[in-house]
Amino acid sequence: MKKEIYLAGGCFWGTEKYLGNIQGVTGTEVGYANGTTQNPTYEEVCHQNTGHAETVKVEYEDSVVSLEFLLQLFYDVIDPTSLNRQGGDTGSQYRTGIYYLNQEDAPFIQESIRELQKSYQERIVIEVLPLSNYTKAEDYHQKYLTKNPNGYCHIRPDQFQKAKDASYKSI
Repeated sequence: MKKEIYLAGGCFWGTEKYLGNIQGVTGTEVGYANGTTQNPTYEEVCHQNTGHAETVKVEYEDSVVSLEFLLQLFYDVIDPTSLNRQGGDTGSQYRTGIYYLNQEDAPFIQESIRELQKSYQERIVIEVLPLSNYTKAEDYHQKYLTKNPNGYCHIRPDQFQKAKDASYKSI
């Protein structure tokens, strides 16, 4: 069955490319989620305290890849203990978050956070909430690193390869 989840992992350019490499992910789109305004622009998100997070809408086929596996791979490219910062990017728009549409996903997400916490001394600060709003980002942000291969990204090249090579069947 086709499902979707919204993942915020700092700058959405690299997060989108990384998640799009995973087998079973059928589509990705970057946008702005869970803020206080409707239809924000990139400039508003960056400079007008709209409360939105740079987020990747992830569509996936759950018979090929599970939500649990997607989250494990997502955790590999974020610092889950860093508040409002990933890589060189700082600000609340760069917070980490998992925003879900289906309430039935919440227990799986919470359990994955509990498991992740076992690997860290510091408190996990990933925001976990239902998706309250989402606006697709401007076209120039979509598939940005595909269009601009030398663009900025906090995710290392070997991590992109790991996403390509990852197989749900292998865990």
